[in-house]
Amino acid sequence: MDWFKRAKEGLKPQKKRDMPSLWMKCEVCEEIIYKKELERNFYVCSTCQRHFRIQSSEYIKILLDDEKFEEFNANITSVDFLKFRANKKYADQIKEATKKTGMNEAIRTGFGKIYGHDIVLCIMDFSFIGGSMGSVVGEKVARAIDESLKRRIPLIIISASGGARMMEGALSLMQLAKTSSRLARLSEAGVLYVSILTDPTTGGVTASYAMLGDVILAEPGALIGFAGPRVIKQTIGQDLPEGFQRAEFQLKHGFADAVVSRHEMKEKLKLIFDFATDGPFNKDSTNGELEQHTEQSEQPKPFTVVEDFEKLPSEN
Repeated sequence: MDWFKRAKEGLKPQKKRDMPSLWMKCEVCEEIIYKKELERNFYVCSTCQRHFRIQSSEYIKILLDDEKFEEFNANITSVDFLKFRANKKYADQIKEATKKTGMNEAIRTGFGKIYGHDIVLCIMDFSFIGGSMGSVVGEKVARAIDESLKRRIPLIIISASGGARMMEGALSLMQLAKTSSRLARLSEAGVLYVSILTDPTTGGVTASYAMLGDVILAEPGALIGFAGPRVIKQTIGQDLPEGFQRAEFQLKHGFADAVVSRHEMKEKLKLIFDFATDGPFNKDSTNGELEQHTEQSEQPKPFTVVEDFEKLPSEN
């Protein structure tokens, strides 16, 4: 009889605990890097110089004076007006992305300073639904452009996106025209716009505001294009050139003005702003009108900034 036998308890698996990773692996050179060291190096591999994808909060630390960022329109959120559902409901994707990133959308907009220069800064975040551009991203970019125009201070947009957000249908595609038309007004007013392309910058973002900067800078190795290389290869049935759609390839073919490392980005922006302050984009502090630095009455074209910037001596 088993009346006086004690039943043995089976082994119970311990509940898995999420532990922060102390090491990261570079996908290019396969070097194992201590995370704190990588953070101190602006998330750039010290061995092969690969630029890791980083969140918007890291760009604030890298670029802005005293890491001060005065965010605006932070509470605008997306609405699942199509009740879109694929593998997951769009509404659930938004909730999960918000919980994961602590952001309401794939872009942050606000004011900041770079070496004392007041700027309007927009930073896209690929970790929020692939940095996709929906109606809220387009609206926040449009409002940021309006702030830049109203205050007559430079606009910087850091792009990191997989393209338009398909879950919002035609409304996401409308943002291409919406943001592009706003930037046309900014250009007509002579207010400087610097576009920074990071990995990846693709799809509708590339087809709109990412490629409309007066000066276009790109991080080393960033994927920049409309359709991805895999799709293009399948479509044309041919092998693509080495480095196709990477920042260096785009620079060589005239789609970017410079490839700039994160270590040098703040200094290069200072150089551009210093030039713009003394050049064609300067504004008169007394009446807010542009100073004319040419004998002609018409405003200088934006591309002259790029041409003159190339002639400036390097600080290295």
